[in-house]
Amino acid sequence: MNSRWLVPVAASLLFGCSSGAGSNPAPTVDLSAPRWAQDAIWYQIFVERFRNGDPSNDPTAHDIEGVTSRPAPPGWTTTPWTHDWYRPDPWARGRDFYGAVQYRRYGGDLQGVMDELDYLQRLGVTALYFNPLNDAPSLHKYDARNYHHIDRNFGPDPRGDERLIATEQPSDPRTWHWTAADSLFLELIREVHRRGMRLILDYSWNHTGITFWAWRDLLRNQRQSPYADWYQVDRFDDPATPDTNEFAYTGWAGVPWLPEWKKIGRPPGATRGPIDGNLMPGVKAHIFAVVRRWMDPNGDGDPRDGVDGFRLDVADVVPLGFWRDLRRFVRQINPNAYLVGEVWWDHWPDRMWDPAPWLQGDVFDAVMNYRWYAPTRSFFAGAPPFLNATAYARALDSLGRGVPLQYQKAMMNLTSSHDTPRFATSIYNPGRYKYHATPKEDSTYRVDRPDARTRLIQRQILVQQFTWVGAPEIWNGDEVGMWGADDPDDRKPMVWGDLKYDDEAADPLGRPRRRDTVAPDTALLATYRQLIAMRRQYTRLLVDGAVRWLVTDDAGGLLAYARVLGPQTAVVAFNTHDTSQRMRVPMNGRFRRVFPAGDSATASGTLTLPPRGAEVWVGETGEK
Repeated sequence: MNSRWLVPVAASLLFGCSSGAGSNPAPTVDLSAPRWAQDAIWYQIFVERFRNGDPSNDPTAHDIEGVTSRPAPPGWTTTPWTHDWYRPDPWARGRDFYGAVQYRRYGGDLQGVMDELDYLQRLGVTALYFNPLNDAPSLHKYDARNYHHIDRNFGPDPRGDERLIATEQPSDPRTWHWTAADSLFLELIREVHRRGMRLILDYSWNHTGITFWAWRDLLRNQRQSPYADWYQVDRFDDPATPDTNEFAYTGWAGVPWLPEWKKIGRPPGATRGPIDGNLMPGVKAHIFAVVRRWMDPNGDGDPRDGVDGFRLDVADVVPLGFWRDLRRFVRQINPNAYLVGEVWWDHWPDRMWDPAPWLQGDVFDAVMNYRWYAPTRSFFAGAPPFLNATAYARALDSLGRGVPLQYQKAMMNLTSSHDTPRFATSIYNPGRYKYHATPKEDSTYRVDRPDARTRLIQRQILVQQFTWVGAPEIWNGDEVGMWGADDPDDRKPMVWGDLKYDDEAADPLGRPRRRDTVAPDTALLATYRQLIAMRRQYTRLLVDGAVRWLVTDDAGGLLAYARVLGPQTAVVAFNTHDTSQRMRVPMNGRFRRVFPAGDSATASGTLTLPPRGAEVWVGETGEK
C-alpha cells in the first residue's frame, strides 16, 4: 500500500464534532483505486428501460407530474414494451415525436433487474452501474424528488411508498423510513453481492428536480425558507409587488426544471472545470446522510450490505472541495468504494476535459472514459479526425499523461451510454463524435438497423476495448445489437429474446424507410461473451500488463500491440481494410489464438487477417 494515498479524515466531517486540543487523531483513509474496479467488467442499467418485472407498479399520470411545469398529455398511458419506437402513442398523435417521447414510460423496475441477474451473470459482467434510482418523476431520474428513497415505481407499492414518505421530515434522517422500493433494492444488493458482483449508484449532486422537497419549501416560503441558501437563487420574489413574481434562479444548463445547488468559495467567474469551492454546509450534510444510508444501510459499520460506490453526474461543474470531502467520507465508510465522475466536455464538440486534476487520489478513482472511445471510433470507423495507425497510437498514449497508472486501470472505458448514440449507430454514422447525432439535428442521420460492415467494425473496437488499459463498460442492449441515435433514441426499451417486438417501420420525420426486424443479435452477443470470458481468464495480463506497440502500418491500415506481464504476452492485431492482409508481428515463442477462439499456434509471427479482422494471441515468451 502506497502511503501517498493515505490521508486524515476530519473528525468534524465524519462525527459532527469539532476537532481541537485533546481530540483523538483523525483516522487515515486509503485513497488508492480499488483493485476490484480495475478488474471490473461493467454493465450499465437504465432501470426504466431494462425490464418490466412487475406491471402492477407501472407509472400513472400522477407519478410523472413535475418533470416540467406542464401536465402529462390527456389520455396518457404507459407505452407497450414492444412498441415500434417512432410510431406515436395514441395520446401523442399530432404531437412532434421529440416533444412527446420524454413523456413515455415503459414500466421498467427493480423486479425486472432481479429477474435478469442470471442473464447478467451468464454474460460474465462483474459490476453493475445503475443510472439514478432515486425517487423522481422523469424517466431518467436526474430530477430527484428526494435522494434518500428509491423511485416509488421501481418497487412493489408506489402508493404505499408515497404515503410513507409523506410522514417524514426529509431534512432529518432520524425520521426516514424504508419504503417497499427501498427494501427491494436492499434485496437486490444482497443478491448481487451473493453472486460475487458489485454495484454503484448514479447521483446528480449538482441539481435536483422541481419536486424536490427543499425546492418546494423554498418556492412557498422564499427568503423565510430554511433552505433559502441551498439553491442558486439570483433573486427572491418581492412580497411588496403581489402582481409580479421576481423570483429567478439558475437551472443546470439553463434548464429551469433542474435547479442547481448553490456553490460557494469558487474563484470569481469560474463555474466549471477543476476549480476550488464547495456546496453549502446544509446541502453537504444532507448528501452525506444519503451516502451513509446506501453504503451502510443497517448502520452497523459493516458496508457489505451497501452499495460499492457512486457514479457522479456532471462532476466538472461541482467544485473540487466538495468532491474531496465526499471522497474522504465515502472511504471512511468503505475503504474499497469506487467513485467515477462524469468529466466530459471542456468545449463541446471539439475538446474534452483533461481528467488529470480529478485523478490524483483526492477526488475520483476514474472518469467515464469517453476520451478513449472518440479516437478509437475515428481510427476503426473512419470518422473525423480520420486517424491513421500512428496517430491513433499516439492518441492512446496521450490519454494517460498526468494520471497515475492505478487510476488509468480503473477508468470506465465505454463505447456508448445513455448520453450518446448507440454503439452500432455511432459507427453506422461516421460523422463527428456526438455532433448533430439525431434526425432532428441532421435529416441525413441514419436510424435504421446498421449493416454487416458496421458489425465488423464494432467487433474490432470490442477487441480493442477488452484488451486495453481500463475497465470495459457495456451500455445495456449494445450486447444484443440495439441501435439508436443520440438521446432519446439511445434509451429504447431493452430487446429480450422472449418478447416479440413490432418491426421498426415509422420514421421521426415522416420519411419513407425500410422495415427493420427488432430481435437480439445472437452472433454479437456471443462475441461479447467470448471477449468477457477472455478478459476474465487473463485478468492480470490484460489489466496489469505493460503496453508495447508492435505494428503501426499507416498505408496498410494495420495495427498491433502487446500486453506484457512477466513471461506472458498477449498480442492484439487489427486489419482495418476491407480486404485480407498479411501482417508480420514479432512473436518469439509459441502462441495460442484466444480470439477468435481456436487451437492455432504460431512461432513465425506472420498473421493473415481477414477483412476488418481482429485477433488476440497469448503466449509465453520466456522473458522475465
